Amino acid sequence: MSVVAEPLPVLESERLRLRGLRDGDAAALLAMYGDPLAMRYWSGSPWKDIAQAHAHLQRAWRDMESGGALPWAIADSGDDGLIGTITLFKLDRDHRRAEIGYMLATRHWGKGLASAALRLVLHHAFDTLRLERVEADTDPRNAPSRRMLERFGFVLEGTLRKRWHVNDEWCDTVFYGLLREDFPG
Repeated sequence: MSVVAEPLPVLESERLRLRGLRDGDAAALLAMYGDPLAMRYWSGSPWKDIAQAHAHLQRAWRDMESGGALPWAIADSGDDGLIGTITLFKLDRDHRRAEIGYMLATRHWGKGLASAALRLVLHHAFDTLRLERVEADTDPRNAPSRRMLERFGFVLEGTLRKRWHVNDEWCDTVFYGLLREDFPG
């Protein structure tokens, strides 16, 4: 059974559009991943130059072509400009599971856009790809991300201590899992 649909489907709601990443997204990616506030709970340091954005795009496209990831740009429904990213990655066809990661530019926080994007991707994961499980890891200090995951039915399954070393600081991660039958839709 194949879990990866090719090409990457566009997923839409009234408020946003999930589309493939484009070369023209590099500047917006750099602005987002270069923002220390947005990167506070990420597993890496803020980006410093446009080469990192281009490398990210190349990696995302390579992972998609290999069937290991579905990387979407979260785009404003009005102008189609990138305001975030959301990715299903570590797609495992045999065990019908994947991990999810997301990032939203700080000026778009608090508007429900990350939740809208997550809802679209989870429906795609469970309804179209027929996954049984989606996993997420987040910094335990990232209360908004944790609350959002829990609203969607994700269950806290454990803490991995000192999982990431970022900016000379050891960071724990909390690991969440969502089963198809627990997704509220």
